[in-house]
Amino acid sequence: MGHTAISVRGLTKSFKDKEVLKGVDFEVGRGEIFALLGSNGAGKTTTVNILSTLVKPDGGEAEICGFDVQRQPEQVRRSISLTGQFAAIDGMLTGRENLIMIAKLRGVPHPVQTAGSLLDRFSLKEAANRRADKYSGGMKRRLDIAMSLIGTPAVIFLDEPTTGLDPEARIEVWNTVKELAGGGTAIVLTTQYLEEAEQLADRIGILHGGTLIKTGTLSELKKMFPPAKVEYIEKQPTLEDIFLEIIGNKEEK
Repeated sequence: MGHTAISVRGLTKSFKDKEVLKGVDFEVGRGEIFALLGSNGAGKTTTVNILSTLVKPDGGEAEICGFDVQRQPEQVRRSISLTGQFAAIDGMLTGRENLIMIAKLRGVPHPVQTAGSLLDRFSLKEAANRRADKYSGGMKRRLDIAMSLIGTPAVIFLDEPTTGLDPEARIEVWNTVKELAGGGTAIVLTTQYLEEAEQLADRIGILHGGTLIKTGTLSELKKMFPPAKVEYIEKQPTLEDIFLEIIGNKEEK
């Protein structure tokens, strides 16, 4: 068990007659940031939903901190935190009340101080006493992420965490993610922003056509990319070049 926080083998899932996942395998270690890249509809959110017990897989197995997502969903839920499209935000409560409520639910000592420091960290202090349904999209997103950090969960799923955030808020989220991983939290990040994966990920998995077609560090993925054509200067491929190259190759076969 030791250092593996997430272990996924042969995960399959279909909706009606569409096969979304066709056998996905990966592992994520403690303190590791794993980015799941893929175009829309590639199955990123489905994978996260299965791992966070919201959706049952058709086949394969997945374990979080040694607990089976299907047989031990309660223990899995206690080990994880999820942020993304399923904000746990209660619009009737203020930002501060939302944070305090989650802190109490997760049994954190000093809920009020915890809420205060998160409001600070995510620049929500001015809005702390406004009802959350009056927040802008970016503020809701920051509150959502702040809520997901309470109680230092072992595994955090960040589903498209910075979509719609301004650059400053995005950097704030990135710094927080790096800090959490530094403290031993395993993080799975789904993103369409390749630069986000470049900034954050220890390893990157490219999900395409229902399977993880490539997994590796950024430098390993760069090695797969044909050497730069030597013109006047040698250009390093961006993650975007690599991503397009890899899925392009797949589609031609």
